[in-house]
Amino acid sequence: MDCSHEGNDVPAPPIKRLAPWAGSPAILVDVKTVLVTGAAGFIGSHLVDALLARGERVRGLDNFATGRASNLAHVREQIEFFEASLLDRDALARACEGVEVIFHQAALPSVPRSVMDPRTSHVANLEGTFELLEAARAAGVKRVVFAASSSAYGNQPGFPRVETMVPMPIAPYPVQKMAGELYMKSYWQVYGMETVCLRYFNIFGPRQVPDSPYSGVMARFILQLQKGERPVIFGDGEQGRDFTYIANAVHANLLASDAPAANVAGRVFNVATGVRHTLNETYDVIASLLKTEIKPEYGPERAGDVKNSEASIEAAREAFGYAPTVGFEEGLQRTVDWYQADFTKAV
Repeated sequence: MDCSHEGNDVPAPPIKRLAPWAGSPAILVDVKTVLVTGAAGFIGSHLVDALLARGERVRGLDNFATGRASNLAHVREQIEFFEASLLDRDALARACEGVEVIFHQAALPSVPRSVMDPRTSHVANLEGTFELLEAARAAGVKRVVFAASSSAYGNQPGFPRVETMVPMPIAPYPVQKMAGELYMKSYWQVYGMETVCLRYFNIFGPRQVPDSPYSGVMARFILQLQKGERPVIFGDGEQGRDFTYIANAVHANLLASDAPAANVAGRVFNVATGVRHTLNETYDVIASLLKTEIKPEYGPERAGDVKNSEASIEAAREAFGYAPTVGFEEGLQRTVDWYQADFTKAV
C-alpha cells in the first residue's frame, strides 16, 4: 500500500523534550540539532554527555590537538562526529549545516602555552573562532555560546570580578579570548546572530588532562601525588582562584543556550562559584583526600599568571538563573574519586 503523499507532504511535527529553565516548571521545547566544538576535550565532552542526556541531536568537532578520543568512547555511536580543525572550512560548513546552537569550546586553553608559542595559540583561538562564526553565519545558526576566559580580567585590582570591569589581559591567551568576545558581540550587532560569552573561572574535574605542562593545577597535583612525586607550586601558593567544578560550567552552558535572547544575546557572563581558594589551601585538601603527607615544592612565578581571581555571578543568576550545583570540596572529592577509580585515565 502506497501511503506517500507526494506533492502534498505534511511535515512531521517537531520532536519535543521537557526542559526546566531558571528554576521554572518543566516545559515542552523542540529538540535541537547542536554542535560542540572541542567535543573530545575536557569541557566539551562533558557538555556532549549533558546534551545527549536531555535528548538533543548532537554533533561534535575536534582535531584531537588536545582532546582525547577516550573522552567520547562511551557516546561515539550516539553523535555525528567530525574529526577536523576549525580551519577546515569544508568540514566546518558540513558540521554547521542545519545546526541551531553551537557550543564553541575548541581552543588551546593555556596562558603558559600562549606565552611559549603565541603564534599557534593565536591561530587556534582567534582565527579558529572567526572561521566558526563565518560558517555559522552561512548556515543560519541561531545561537553561539562561546567559552571565554576569566583571564581577560588580568590583575584588575577590584574583587569580585564583575563583567562591567575594564578587561586587563596580560598574556596572549586572554588577549585572544577577549578578541573572540568582541567578534561574538559584533556578529550579534551586525548579523543578528545570538552570541553569548561565558567567562570560565578555573574549571576542574574528571577528564582534565593531567600529563601536560599546561594542565590545570588540580589535575597536576592529583597525578603527581598519586605517583609519589612532589608537585611544584609556582609562586608562594597564596594566589587565589575561583575554582569551578565542571558540572557548574556545563549547567551554565545549557542555561545560556535556552535563555531568551533579550536576556543574553551579545552579553558576557562569569561562570564561577563566587568563592576564592588559595593554591596552598587547594593543595592541602587534595593531599588530605589522597591521604598523603607529601609537601609541595615552590618555584618562581610564571609569566602571564594572574595573582588572584574571584567572580561575581549575579549577572548570570539574573539573566538565566545560574547558580553553582557542586561546591569546591565536593567537586574535589569527585575529581579525586575519578582518578583513583581508574588511574589509566590519568596517564
